[in-house]
Amino acid sequence: MKPYIIETIVNNNLCIGCGLCAGLCPANALRMEFNKYGEYNPVEITGCLKNCNLCLQICPFSENEENEGLLAKEIFSNTDGIKHRPETGYYLDSYVGYSNINNHRANGASGGMATWILETLLKNNIVDHILCVTPNENPEKLFRFAVFANIDSIRHSAKSAYYPVEMSEVIKQIIKNESRYAIIGLPCFIKGLRLAQKKNNKLRNRIIVTIGLVCGQLKSKCYTRYLAELSGIHGELKEVCFRGKDSDKPSSNFYFYSKNKNNNYNKIFFYEGIGKVWNNRWFTLRACNFCDDVFAEMADVTVMDAWLPEYIEDSKGTNLIIVRSPLVHNLIKLATKENQIKIEHISINKVILAESGVLNIKRNQLAYRLYLAKQAGLIIPTKSVTPSRKISFLNKKEIELKDKMQRLSKELFLLYFNGERADLTAFSKKIGNFVSKLEKWKHIARILRLPMRIIKKARRILLGV
Repeated sequence: MKPYIIETIVNNNLCIGCGLCAGLCPANALRMEFNKYGEYNPVEITGCLKNCNLCLQICPFSENEENEGLLAKEIFSNTDGIKHRPETGYYLDSYVGYSNINNHRANGASGGMATWILETLLKNNIVDHILCVTPNENPEKLFRFAVFANIDSIRHSAKSAYYPVEMSEVIKQIIKNESRYAIIGLPCFIKGLRLAQKKNNKLRNRIIVTIGLVCGQLKSKCYTRYLAELSGIHGELKEVCFRGKDSDKPSSNFYFYSKNKNNNYNKIFFYEGIGKVWNNRWFTLRACNFCDDVFAEMADVTVMDAWLPEYIEDSKGTNLIIVRSPLVHNLIKLATKENQIKIEHISINKVILAESGVLNIKRNQLAYRLYLAKQAGLIIPTKSVTPSRKISFLNKKEIELKDKMQRLSKELFLLYFNGERADLTAFSKKIGNFVSKLEKWKHIARILRLPMRIIKKARRILLGV
């Protein structure tokens, strides 16, 4: 019997590649492998059990009635002092700051708070093992999920990895070994884990703390290869860093670094081409088009960059933190008194403002992306919003053009990125037409919005505010 997950999710291009289905399949019928676009998918290795649909019940992009909001309500709504905002989900408190110890801040992608949380959970004997993404020596899989019980390994895994990873093997380790675990992951991965915990007692009892990361989109392996080529590094890669810091540049202008098998290396900054790739959604997985969870609403604590004017110029990096778990909240309060971390309260409105760009893409534009997919006859997951075309014409054009670039980038990669060296000129020429069109539409939008901005400014002057 064909596995449900392949027929329903993979064949409809909705797989995010988390690996939960392969990790929990009772028949061991699935294995995670890269498809031709550099995206993880489950593949069938043996027959599926009749009438077993566990894979669909735990898939974060299946048509499951339990969406992010309902799952979060089950987990956090009865917590004393809990508050709720539609943008962020439930929260006890929100903070801004960074770690003061062990070079967490210097070695991390931002303020080092994620590393501090993981280390503190181990040091205080709250968990026995940490599950996190770490660099891998295999050039075909430059990063992987791993299980660690020592602090040095956690520190080695500190920086962000915009690279596909999957959890099937670490999930099997949790099932096999009775212990206490903490895991850090993207919103969709945390959602899948929460769904899996409802079906599996071992996961429910053994995963003690979940740490979420704010996510705008997940990239395929092609993203990494493209950036390496853009910086002049060709051939097989053996080492990359996605979020390098430069003391002479703001934290937003981080750099990508890569080294190949011949030890040739180079770096390229965000404003030198990375931004164009990221913002136009090249090499982004299709499932990301239907995600509306910005702040990892089902995680016990969520960590993100402080993309606010008052912090962004600091090249060392600063974190925003949303806390939902009393356990983590108490750890933060104690560490603040001991000066392990330098943080202060920040308004939840400021946290929302920092991620306004991602919120616009994942919330305001979602209804139209669902509408386009439905019009094309594609299967779409059930979300909290219904498909709709009721958005401005200019926003429609932006969504449509980015959707075309997202799909085209995958096909062009196969066409121009074979062998040791990529044909960047041909790639750029093909996709550049859509970039130019998008820039023209954005320019028109700025002109049309100018009168409204002038009116708002005049009103503020007249009112003295």
